[in-house]
Amino acid sequence: MYKRFFDKIALSYLIIIMVIFIVIVLYASNTTREKLIAEKQENLENQTHFIIEKYISPYETDQITATELQKYLNDLEDSLNVQVWYCDRDGDLLFLSHPEQYEDLPENLSDLDNSGILTGTFSQIGDFYHSFPEEMLTYGVLWEDTESSASAILILHAPFSQISDVMENMFLNFLVPICILIILSMLLLLYLARRILVPLNRLSLVAREYASGNFEIKTKITSNDEIGELASNLEYMASELNKLEEYRRAFIANVSHDFRSPLTSIKGYIEAMLDGTIPVENQERYLKIVLTETNRLTKLTSSMLELNRSEALGLKLNFSDFDISDIIDSIIDVFEGVCNKRYIVIRKNALTTETVVHADKTKIQQVIYNLVDNAIKFSPHGATITISVSATNEKVFISVKDTGKGIEKENQSKVWDRFYKTDVSRGKDKQGSGLGLSIIREIIRTHDETITLSSTPGVGSEFTFSLKKGT
Repeated sequence: MYKRFFDKIALSYLIIIMVIFIVIVLYASNTTREKLIAEKQENLENQTHFIIEKYISPYETDQITATELQKYLNDLEDSLNVQVWYCDRDGDLLFLSHPEQYEDLPENLSDLDNSGILTGTFSQIGDFYHSFPEEMLTYGVLWEDTESSASAILILHAPFSQISDVMENMFLNFLVPICILIILSMLLLLYLARRILVPLNRLSLVAREYASGNFEIKTKITSNDEIGELASNLEYMASELNKLEEYRRAFIANVSHDFRSPLTSIKGYIEAMLDGTIPVENQERYLKIVLTETNRLTKLTSSMLELNRSEALGLKLNFSDFDISDIIDSIIDVFEGVCNKRYIVIRKNALTTETVVHADKTKIQQVIYNLVDNAIKFSPHGATITISVSATNEKVFISVKDTGKGIEKENQSKVWDRFYKTDVSRGKDKQGSGLGLSIIREIIRTHDETITLSSTPGVGSEFTFSLKKGT
């Protein structure tokens, strides 16, 4: 990925730089060329006025001789690098600076162009009708002296190579920093590639490992930027997936165990009754055991379906105002028979008179029922279970406290997991599904409330949850 992606970035970068460079060069060259031409034309115009005033006008008024004029024109070409043509009003060539350099010139300008344009003020770029072997910048002006009635056409030719040389030097001066800029940019690009593309390549490798089920590998990226945040999120995702995989394995193992035990008992008792191992007079006893195991399977299946449905679709709550104290009283009555057999006392401790809550009555009844049922299972004979109700400004708190063996601190956070059952938490009753507390937590969470556990080994456990006050 590194090479492919870097090649694309480098190629795109070079193309962009080259396009920008070409556009800038073309624009700068065209603008500079036009400006240089305009300045050169202005310079030639000023030179024509100077030559007319200094030499042509004195010659026309017989102040200097033809020999002197020729010498002056030759000196002008040598000093200014400008070739001078001096014509009369009709276009006849009278004087040329250094005439020996010309091999074949027409006697009149009309021989070059009979449109009459050359007999007025004009400017052009080129070889001036094939008169020169190189490109020239030509400027011509018609001079007329109103006082002496003298007139003349003065044409100056300056080599265009002067402008071309300036533009070439400008281009070279412009090209050097651009090349340096490209080199520095490529070095910066290589640096950024190591800072960005290499970590991305590492993330891609780690992602493939995660996809194959290896969640132990780390990205080893610790930068405090977006890539570092992505790496952190990817490792967190792997951690959660690893937990999910462990949960899946534990889920399958627990489901297999919890289903296998009652199914084995049911199968064994039925086979024993069918083959006569269990006599007819004892079959009623073992059929009751089979029924108990069947009810256990039914309860386990229903609990699993209820929990999965609540997580997938969410619990549907039917909120209403009701007195939580009435719910507690009814549940105490339900467990009266079981408690009497084990000499367990359930005591209600009302610490407030504000016992009206706003919640789903059926679901909260299920929560308290399961908590009391667990407390009875985990309590020894002669124990006391206390159901307390207290209140603050906005909340009502319900707690169920037993005096059983309690739960070790390292295991307290696990009691909310599906199928979690230890010898301490299961007590002597082995028929628990391990889903009761998971369902309780889901119900309380759907109410946007919290439930907590406080437990001390050898003293007992206390579950406390909150509800909103009713009106």
